[in-house]
Amino acid sequence: MKFALAIVVALIGTSSAFAHHSFEAEYDDKKPITLTGTVAKVDWMNPHIFIHIDAKDEAGKVTRWMCEGGNPNSLIRAGWKRTSLKAGDEIVIKGYRAKDGSNTCNGRSVQFPDGRKLFAGSSSDGGPQQ
Repeated sequence: MKFALAIVVALIGTSSAFAHHSFEAEYDDKKPITLTGTVAKVDWMNPHIFIHIDAKDEAGKVTRWMCEGGNPNSLIRAGWKRTSLKAGDEIVIKGYRAKDGSNTCNGRSVQFPDGRKLFAGSSSDGGPQQ
């Protein structure tokens, strides 16, 4: 009985790993995008952070984008702090567009006005590196 219970617990613990999406399922590596704009908000949560940015297109129209980043623990190890981005910060995000055409991207890097860059990639399982 204890052995069966241990197997069930192990399977439940790994089910979320199988349910987790891959880069290829949601994003198109043939559609790189560069967004320049102002941070509206940052959702610092598991399993991935989301950076909401108001970016201008070529015509000057401002559009809200939601860019997926890595998980908080990985980002902290890559040099991020919870306070690295604040509403009102001007940034450039490089990443890849969502396949569904929404204003969503997989953020690969964030650049600050002073030239600093932070790796923001949420996917190491197929997304090209920038």
